Amino acid sequence: MDVHERDSRGRASAPVGVGLTTGEVARRLGVAPTTVRTWDRRYGLGPVAHTGGRHRRWTPVDVARLERMCALTATGIPPAEAARTVLDEATQQPAPAAPVTPAPPEAAGAAAGEEVPARRDEGVTPRPSVRARSRAGSGLRLGDVRQECKGIARAALRLDASALDELLESAIAEHGLVAAWTEVIMPTLQAVGRKWESSGEKYVEVEHFLSWHVSGALRRGAPPTAADRPGATVVLACVPGENHTLPLEVLAAALAERGLPVRMFGGALPVESLVTAVRRTGPAAVALWAQSRTTASRPLAQHVAAMEWGVRGARRKPVVLTIGPGWTGRTVTGLPRPTGLAEAVAVLERVVSR
Repeated sequence: MDVHERDSRGRASAPVGVGLTTGEVARRLGVAPTTVRTWDRRYGLGPVAHTGGRHRRWTPVDVARLERMCALTATGIPPAEAARTVLDEATQQPAPAAPVTPAPPEAAGAAAGEEVPARRDEGVTPRPSVRARSRAGSGLRLGDVRQECKGIARAALRLDASALDELLESAIAEHGLVAAWTEVIMPTLQAVGRKWESSGEKYVEVEHFLSWHVSGALRRGAPPTAADRPGATVVLACVPGENHTLPLEVLAAALAERGLPVRMFGGALPVESLVTAVRRTGPAAVALWAQSRTTASRPLAQHVAAMEWGVRGARRKPVVLTIGPGWTGRTVTGLPRPTGLAEAVAVLERVVSR
């Protein structure tokens, strides 16, 4: 008796519980699950074997076809044409049946610009390595990073808003905001930035697109702003001339998660406005972000740190944190200089708790 029963479309059914689900495949490829289902329904790129009913279990051979689909669409080829190419290649070079086991993590790297080695240990016909290319050039060099980075990079390169939102929110939910930023989001942003710098600014749209969606994911996932507590507010602002606000947005979201009152003033806050904001809020701490050394200002940090308020005999000053790469080599004596998100959060929690 054939252990693989046939479904209504004549395809063999895989044993229940083996292979990858549609959601798992989507995460590996960096696309939305609806995209995988659409490719199945519209172009016939579904799994060779079904578990019966609406279940889908994807073998390494099935995943390889979708990787090829991702690689082709990343070059700008329309999905219908890419699907025809994938199916034609499968017809010309049929692969023997492979054991139904989860695809390896490295299988999802093609669209991010990685070499995909042929799978020889699972009965799959070796195929040439595919280096995906976007219209702007070769894929991103991510190095040794978490698997989620590759999916996010592919979604950003394709400008796939739906998939990008889903992957970012999934990473934050799974790892927590601090770890998701440090180990997943920031490495991907840095890879995009390196590609932009080395390709004549051809990747500007990808960087802006990714940054915007990271900002949106932070806003959607952050809890409501905590109510003010006297002497416990944290003021976050970019120094004058500095418009890179995303790291401050991450810090604001991380502090909100911990129930700390935050006042976020965003990019390029003028000196007079910063001074006014500090006087009006009487914060426990002020964090000044500088991305570039040309915007980091020691006199400004010292001026804010020297500000006082309150009645005579009980005057208070804010603790001023200089954060961001712009302060490298411009350390201000007596002011904390945390070097990462986790350290900045820890310092601010200690300051507020006092």
